[in-house]
Amino acid sequence: MTTEFIQISLAPLIIALLAGLACALPGNFLVLRRQSLIGDAISHVVLLGVVGAFVITGSLANGPMLAGAACSALLAVGLIEAIQRLGRIEPGAAMGVVFTAMFALAVLWLEQSHSSSVHLDVEHVLFGNLESLLWLDATGWASLLDPAALSKLPPAVHRLAWATTTIATLAVLFWRPLAASTFDPGFAASTGARPRLVSTGLLAVVAIATVSAFLAVGAIIVVAMLICPAATARLITNRLAAQVAWSLALSAIATTGGYTLAACGPHWLGQNFSVSAAGMIAATSGLLLLVAAVFGPCRKSVS
Repeated sequence: MTTEFIQISLAPLIIALLAGLACALPGNFLVLRRQSLIGDAISHVVLLGVVGAFVITGSLANGPMLAGAACSALLAVGLIEAIQRLGRIEPGAAMGVVFTAMFALAVLWLEQSHSSSVHLDVEHVLFGNLESLLWLDATGWASLLDPAALSKLPPAVHRLAWATTTIATLAVLFWRPLAASTFDPGFAASTGARPRLVSTGLLAVVAIATVSAFLAVGAIIVVAMLICPAATARLITNRLAAQVAWSLALSAIATTGGYTLAACGPHWLGQNFSVSAAGMIAATSGLLLLVAAVFGPCRKSVS
């Protein structure tokens, strides 16, 4: 039973946990800046660059994926500026048009692309492929200390471990300018923190988290983990450090609890099937947000 759990469930759990942590950390600053939907927008925009990199290179390596994401983000910014100036419409409408059009184009391109080297389709982009990320070379808990067995872990584990470590390191290094530009951009500018540059860096970090995560767990979990844990933590505390800690804990609860419910919940009810891990993780994070919205000590102070 233990060996079966390690081979079938341990790697997906680790991947979901790392994806949740990588997304929840920058998500706190998006929520505090009232830019929550930017995370959703970025997850739609970068898909076009990811598909392009995949079609050109035929692989899901970190370098091409991030380069493609960066190119699509720059293209989106240019298109938004052009539509605003030529069409003289408000920024929200321009963003909606560009993000929707780029996502639709990415889906169409993905459906028309064919490659035998890597399996990537619309369903996996939306829902991920957690259930298929197995660690069949593991023989027990001792495999966690075996370099040969660890090298056989699904590539998503290493990719998300790198992304989570990078995002956490950047958050520690730039904590003060991030906090200052989030709560008082004018004060941050007076101290030389360059809030616009910090905001651009934050969006770049969100793009890294998005690209690294949704290749394994899908866009649904990415959007949920970017917003729900941070918003839930905001209803629990008014202190930034405590909010970040709460969001990381809530993300871990949502991913582990949601994955367990997806795999075992129907069997507990006497049914002989399982449900989507991505959908259940997102639903669990939403349920936690609902509970905090009803019982959270800071719910009345959030406008």
